[in-house]
Amino acid sequence: MAPRNLSQVTEFILMGISDLPELQIPLFLVFLVIYGLTVAGNLGIITLTSIDSRLQSPMYFFLRHLAITNLGNSTVIASKMLANFLVSKKTISYYACAVQLSGFVLFIVAEIFMLAAMAYDRYVAVCNPLLYMVAVSPKICLQLVSLIHLYCLTTALTISSCVFSVSYCSSNVINHFYCDNVPLLALSCSDTYVPETAAFTFSGINLFFSMIIVLISYFNIILAILRIRSSEGRQNAFSTCASHMMAVAVFYGTLLFMYLQPRTNHSLDTDKMASVFYTLVIPMLNPLIYNLRNKDAKDALKRFLHNPFQSFN
Repeated sequence: MAPRNLSQVTEFILMGISDLPELQIPLFLVFLVIYGLTVAGNLGIITLTSIDSRLQSPMYFFLRHLAITNLGNSTVIASKMLANFLVSKKTISYYACAVQLSGFVLFIVAEIFMLAAMAYDRYVAVCNPLLYMVAVSPKICLQLVSLIHLYCLTTALTISSCVFSVSYCSSNVINHFYCDNVPLLALSCSDTYVPETAAFTFSGINLFFSMIIVLISYFNIILAILRIRSSEGRQNAFSTCASHMMAVAVFYGTLLFMYLQPRTNHSLDTDKMASVFYTLVIPMLNPLIYNLRNKDAKDALKRFLHNPFQSFN
């Protein structure tokens, strides 16, 4: 970060979703419920997949880490967002803004690649079941998740460093409900070519490579399912992927809507609505998608509610 920024802008003002006073309390209650469901759902997945002896497969290992990223992403955004609904001065310090941007990038990129890792897991399970425990052994799963988090941390530090290396010396009002790179760079009074290029390049590379992994995995999965002769076998194979396919479709659909829309139609207000969806709504929906369509997860929840100590057996 450049020290000169601190003498010019020491805090930012977040406009939020709406600046109408009469909407602040209703919006606070709505997003408090959304965040509460997100915390309960994702903590439930983390707990069940950690303690239940029947949920120790690679699929649930990746699902646990997806829940961690969902919980982290929504907490980074919702904590400040909810507080700002209750105060008249919606400010965030320069350093807190940098931390929030870093946290957002870290968790959103982690979610992108965690979904890709889960697609690879489903590909091996359906297309190469005999090699499943070798191709996605506990050691490989741990190495893959560690690599994802290391890459995400590097990406987050690089983008936030680039965004906060420029000068902010005019307006400090961010047209968003959290510190994102696009509305932040719109306030800069210096050349933003380097941070804009860095953000665009990282976003494009991350989205492209993760989508390639997902598309190739599911293309082979669909071919393998179509080769199964019995309808029951096809249904069983499809059921192992249905929850993940739904989560991938919702998440990538939202990102593509933002990333591929024409520049002429691009607006910060549109970004805000899409951001609400993939930072707050999707983390709430993912536990519902996986639990409602997954018999093992529902059975584990019933066992835990009936006798929590039985889950350790």
